[in-house]
Amino acid sequence: MNFDKKRSVTKNSFVRNSEAMLNGIFGTTDVTPFWVADMDFPVANPIKEELQRLVDRGQFSYEFNSQGVFTAISGWYQRRHDLSLNVDNFVQVTGVLTGIALLIRELTDEGDSVLIQTPAYHQFSKVISTANRNVLKSPLKIVNNNYQMDFEDMAQKMTASEVKVMILCNPHNPVGRVWRKEELEQVVQLANKHHVTIISDEIHSDIIYSGHKFTSLMTIDANKHVALIGSPSKTFGMQSISNGYLYTENTKLLANMKAFAESLYIDHGNAFTTFATITAFEKGEAWLDAFLVYMQGNIDWINDFLWSELPQVKMFPVEGTYQVWFDFSATGLAGDELTKVFGKAGFGASPGSWFDGDAKHFARMSFASPRSEIKQAFERLKDVLEQTAVPVSGNNKCESNKATSAGCC
Repeated sequence: MNFDKKRSVTKNSFVRNSEAMLNGIFGTTDVTPFWVADMDFPVANPIKEELQRLVDRGQFSYEFNSQGVFTAISGWYQRRHDLSLNVDNFVQVTGVLTGIALLIRELTDEGDSVLIQTPAYHQFSKVISTANRNVLKSPLKIVNNNYQMDFEDMAQKMTASEVKVMILCNPHNPVGRVWRKEELEQVVQLANKHHVTIISDEIHSDIIYSGHKFTSLMTIDANKHVALIGSPSKTFGMQSISNGYLYTENTKLLANMKAFAESLYIDHGNAFTTFATITAFEKGEAWLDAFLVYMQGNIDWINDFLWSELPQVKMFPVEGTYQVWFDFSATGLAGDELTKVFGKAGFGASPGSWFDGDAKHFARMSFASPRSEIKQAFERLKDVLEQTAVPVSGNNKCESNKATSAGCC
């Protein structure tokens, strides 16, 4: 797979290219879209071939194979993460957010609170509030240029009797942390003490970079908690043709969720989703390995460019996901002013305020794109910032990934 190759895409309705959305966010459509957490690459050839096989049959009768999907996912996690998952403990739903929405309704009552760690994937707040539950925030804290959980704050928030559920994101979107086993153990200890059920969103579990290891919450405590695990969406760029999968070893919760999903007739996928998922997990490993190498190259290039050309833009270490979290504080820009600069530069990053109302000087960028496009976008951003930004004291040269690893601070 040549990830460098720029390609012309036939007419599409990809969300990231929506003229209405681009105009609404950036005030222009002349933007390279890095604001949606998906890929700008073709899927692996085995997936395309499987989809083509289904099309060529020309017949689309009822066809279900959920057990085949669960078997493929279980085999994948055993090979990639040394994680044993019982095929009978999955529940298939139409998407990860669907699964979280169902779990919130199953585990809480209206008026209860759900704890999230901010900055957080912005749809978490929506899926909570639209269920008439309260969003309770526990801010992550920055220590030594990286984000850490604030266990003291979490303990304080969990003591509130109306807190029944916590949504954990691992790896974390948008800050890119891959939570270590000892951090997860401490979270579980707090949750069990305060009778809080953890919903662990592990959709980015396969996007892990050198020096880091994914630990599923299911290895810590699968009897009291639940994970969204096994969606091929982020791993294989299958966002529009993938389902979500719940996993727990809590027999009561498992039975209730199976019955809940079945009652809504959302416990199965269509033929394209089903067989593309099986193929991805059975034949997509070589493609993913090559993809991760290329993504690491993108991370390294961005870090080097900021170090040498834009030291006033701070980049947090990317341990997992293909999103990078930036701090633009040293440019003197924030909020609408910063977004206007993005529009002028054609640099389509997501505003930080989407993920935390106080993060107006931050931005998230999805870097699953050809490096040539990333290079052009950063060169344009540099030019516009040089014309626009109001420098403030300090820069990030002693806080960047490279400087920290070199021990200069």
